[in-house]
Amino acid sequence: MAGHSQFKNIMHRKGAQDAKRGKLFTKLIRELTTAARVGAPDPSANPRLKAAITAARGANMPKDTLERAIKRGAGGGDDANYEEVRYEGYGPGGVALIVEALTDNRNRTASEIRSAFSKGGGALGETNSVSFMFERVGDIAFPAGAGSADAMFEAGLEAGATNVESSSEVHEIVTTVDEFAQVRDALEAKFGAPERAKLAWRPTTTVPVDEAGAESLFKLIETLEDNDDVQTVWGNYEVADAVLQKLAG
Repeated sequence: MAGHSQFKNIMHRKGAQDAKRGKLFTKLIRELTTAARVGAPDPSANPRLKAAITAARGANMPKDTLERAIKRGAGGGDDANYEEVRYEGYGPGGVALIVEALTDNRNRTASEIRSAFSKGGGALGETNSVSFMFERVGDIAFPAGAGSADAMFEAGLEAGATNVESSSEVHEIVTTVDEFAQVRDALEAKFGAPERAKLAWRPTTTVPVDEAGAESLFKLIETLEDNDDVQTVWGNYEVADAVLQKLAG
């Protein structure tokens, strides 16, 4: 599993891990608050906030919780001042990892991320030490039942998507950063709300990882994702489906 399929695999694996409801809500609330603080509190005028609302609704966040987070961010209170930080490094087997975080204490977060890398058999690097192996893209997903593969493909390309792939479970659309909001809005108008719509780091090259390496790598990624400050972890690993199924079982 490599290339775009590997990108999909990363997203699907994250979906299973994000079932930890409490921690997921903490991360989503931070993103809602930050998106409302740095942009307009109106999602129609703030693509980042709209994406955060989509994610929150997809996680079944209560409406009042969602609205409180937005109001807190729009109000600009001290508790809304989270700072966006990106960490880059290598995990077991030379896998490149990008860690996106929202923190109210850079020193604490940096120390915790560095410790996680070190204990997990990896090494934290400098900014831009691995991001050159990824491209920043828009990532949009719809359930398979939203429409046929042909309809999604035609609508996606007409709206400006760079790639559309469909399976029995999901339609996945990739866009450039500049075209992300335009494509998302066009597809949402035709097929309804997406399951996922966000900016992502997509690997341009992948590193093959065997079963032993995958076990160590996923343990490190899970440790990082368990940190309340960490929003998303991206990697350029390539793991065979059989290995993934064995580890999942």
